[in-house]
Amino acid sequence: MYRLLSQSKTQHIHGDTDSNHSSSSYLPQAVFLKDAIFAAGSFWELEAAFCRADSGAVRTAVGYFGGTIAKPRYNEVLEGKTGHTEAVKVTYDKRKTTYKSLCKLFFESHDPTNKDYLRFGASTHHRSAIFYATEEEKKQAQESKVEQQMKLNRRIVTKITPANTLTFYLAESQNQKYYLQENQLRLCECLSLRSAQHFADSYLALKLNGIVSMEKKKAEEKLSSFLSTYQVPDQAKLVLAEILSDLQLSNALEQWI
Repeated sequence: MYRLLSQSKTQHIHGDTDSNHSSSSYLPQAVFLKDAIFAAGSFWELEAAFCRADSGAVRTAVGYFGGTIAKPRYNEVLEGKTGHTEAVKVTYDKRKTTYKSLCKLFFESHDPTNKDYLRFGASTHHRSAIFYATEEEKKQAQESKVEQQMKLNRRIVTKITPANTLTFYLAESQNQKYYLQENQLRLCECLSLRSAQHFADSYLALKLNGIVSMEKKKAEEKLSSFLSTYQVPDQAKLVLAEILSDLQLSNALEQWI
């Protein structure tokens, strides 16, 4: 039932190199898949934005990109000494979306005019950037930037830069699908999500990370739809039913306040 996506220019660091077949789901053939890399401040928030949207993404991973040393650790990147930026790698289905559509979602997910993204030294791990792989991607990114700029009254500072042969280093497991791990560790255990690679490979984790990062009313609607659409292990189904029940109760109580 499950199949892992193939890897492309990704290094797995800190020992998270194992794969869990039960955590990958509903993935199209590799010929239909393509990768895109974006940076927009915190990689937790950017990943959640791609998870929430019906963006055509089938896999997301947070990591470090564009630096000068191999296998950086979070604290090293945080200090701004490695040159890496927090980034999100999105694997998407070319039949369901376009690179330009992903760029549009990227611009809408953060404030691309924030001048803090231009700072040097410490905290430069937070940048606004699109890393393109081809000239066509560059063109689409630039078009998307121009279209977004026309809606704003401040200059966009987002950099559109070539990915070249730079390596995307997968971040530590605790940084993957952050909102899912922060709020639902029991659910992660039921889905056998135990390593960075498990979280990165799992389509179910992608969908659930998006749902738990939504406001409660929307989360209730999306989780109800999720339960009627996807197959999950029985224990995970019980946990999800409990989460849905809690959301329904909370939303009902808020209507009376």
